[in-house]
Amino acid sequence: MNAANGPVLVADVGGTHVRFALVDVAAAEPIVAGSDRRFRAAEFAGFSDAARRYLDETASRPKSIVIAAAGPRVGGEVRLTNLPWVISSARIEAAFGFKRATLINDFAAMALSVPLLKRSDLRPLGAPEPPALDAATSRAFAIVGPGTGLGVGALLVRDARLTALETEGGHAGFAPGDAEEIEILRRLAARFGRVSNERLLCGSGLLNLYEVLCEIGGTPVRMSTPEDVTRHADDDDDCRRAVERFCAILGSVAGDLALVFGAWDGVYLTGGLAPRLEHWLAAGAFRTRFEAKGRFASAMARVPASIVLHADAGLLGAAAFALIESGRSVLALER
Repeated sequence: MNAANGPVLVADVGGTHVRFALVDVAAAEPIVAGSDRRFRAAEFAGFSDAARRYLDETASRPKSIVIAAAGPRVGGEVRLTNLPWVISSARIEAAFGFKRATLINDFAAMALSVPLLKRSDLRPLGAPEPPALDAATSRAFAIVGPGTGLGVGALLVRDARLTALETEGGHAGFAPGDAEEIEILRRLAARFGRVSNERLLCGSGLLNLYEVLCEIGGTPVRMSTPEDVTRHADDDDDCRRAVERFCAILGSVAGDLALVFGAWDGVYLTGGLAPRLEHWLAAGAFRTRFEAKGRFASAMARVPASIVLHADAGLLGAAAFALIESGRSVLALER
């Protein structure tokens, strides 16, 4: 452990889980082995309660914390989009005596995890392989993650520096790609008014898709959770249609993000749903819609897309932020 500065506490706060770990900014593998913990957010009234549980269980006393939180960062605070928590850096510093509490967007952290991912952490979708990163080559990547909500971020590599873009791109409007998706939009608009991509591309979004497809097909709604839908995708036609449509729409949105960000070097799929749908994402509809961009179809065919299989990519990205803040280059780490 870095004796001079001590460990840095990192946290990844989503709509369902809150994860913690300790980081040694001088180590080859920055996340301290055995220090990671995952708690259900619903068990706590707020972030401070979860952090106190972690510190008590691990008997650790870090001097600083990096918090990656799922919501927009405004004036030193994050109001989580899918959880009734408000996290304030000033209040966290006062409550725990941290010298510094830094808030970043959760998908800025997801973006920063990219240089620390190993090949074994990735499942390429289609022929192009994700490129190796180095300090001499400019790169641009998009990150999209369906989970409790739909996160979107981007990573730029310029002049050996990393810039992670904090966005709320998951709330961009849904653009249907065929007649059935127009009907899906019509029915969801009647229910919600405005229909964002997140209304379809997250856990509850998968359930929305399933219910609407049952309505369109005139079949009874038998599943009540997104887990039910994924679990029965191999043996229930409506579940299969919902999962296939989910993957197709995700492909379309991911391809749009590559165009929006100029992410010609790759798109990474993170979040809780992508690894669970690995088989379906690899089946073809995702890649077909990813590349179906009219006059840019040939350019899109050269853009890598990969599922991130690393279970704690958000923590890894928060660790990367801590390394960068310490003056260390994550591009120089051997992966």
